[in-house]
Amino acid sequence: MNTHPFIEVAGRKIGLGYPSFIIAELSCNHLQQLDKAKEIIRAAAAAGADAIKLQTYTADTITIDSRKPDFLAGGADNPSDWNQQTLYGLYQQAYTPWEWHAELKQLIEDLGMIFFSTPSDDTAVDFLEELGTPCYKIASYAATHIPLLERVAKTHKPVILSTGFATLEEIELAVQTLRENGAQQIALLHCITTYAKDPDSGIMNLRTISDLGERFGVVSGFSDNNAGIEIPIMAVCAGASIVEKHLMLQHADESFDAQFSLDPSELKEMVSRIRHFERLLGQVHYGPANASEEHNLRYRHSIYVVKDMKAGDVFTPGNIRVIRPAFGLAPKHYKNILGKSAKKDIERGTRLSWELIS
Repeated sequence: MNTHPFIEVAGRKIGLGYPSFIIAELSCNHLQQLDKAKEIIRAAAAAGADAIKLQTYTADTITIDSRKPDFLAGGADNPSDWNQQTLYGLYQQAYTPWEWHAELKQLIEDLGMIFFSTPSDDTAVDFLEELGTPCYKIASYAATHIPLLERVAKTHKPVILSTGFATLEEIELAVQTLRENGAQQIALLHCITTYAKDPDSGIMNLRTISDLGERFGVVSGFSDNNAGIEIPIMAVCAGASIVEKHLMLQHADESFDAQFSLDPSELKEMVSRIRHFERLLGQVHYGPANASEEHNLRYRHSIYVVKDMKAGDVFTPGNIRVIRPAFGLAPKHYKNILGKSAKKDIERGTRLSWELIS
């Protein structure tokens, strides 16, 4: 019986003991081309993804149009062509048009996947509620956006929150806010926000995944913003019940998220390897796991008569021993049998049973 926390999204149970919930993130990789967005969704389905996640914002809902220094996007960790661009201008190029959402949702569901999205503000939540989204994702950058968390929690739908670089205190406040405002089903995703081309250059701290689950009593997972597929596979082995990864059609596409997105063949390989390792991880189980182990139980120890005995002889360490195989009485009875006597003659090599003991 699975006693770990789980969330249920569109009839799908997600948590330890269930198959990993693999999310393909559409993000801005559609390059604001509807046909490309649909191609990415079809590729995700073919690769075995469980869900497609959109981002529901506009430049106006996520920031303001200003050229003040605070609103410029340049920085050492950002692409050089972002220098002197405003956040508003970048989001204008990257957002997913809201008029696409209903059509993409229908396609996603027709392909057997689950649709949901990351809202940027209350208007986005209202819009997604009208669409009938089954759950919500909170981006790592919004983990401290308490008014948004309150609004999302009041829908009483499952919430998947990326923790990113949030401190423990900030995560505690986020979880408290969600629970106090009606969110009963919560998942926390460990997330590294360095957006690295070479994930080996940094420590991923994947042990945080299981700690999130244990510390907060929630489902835990991993949202990957690094290149390659190795880290999300390792994350599943570290206890992730949810894996989120950006998907694009081809690496040649000039998307803002290209450097850490997968192409369809990489996503397919990632899904395949995760499913393989899930089979190896199995379930929480004690005792023989299969017929082979059942057979090998005979090579345990048990109590045998190791010296010919006559009826009435007393059992002593000299005539009974705990040895292999395991067809006799269990070793736990050994001390209680010493000092008792044999009911009848017993030949050396006889497995001891209660019928032979007075």
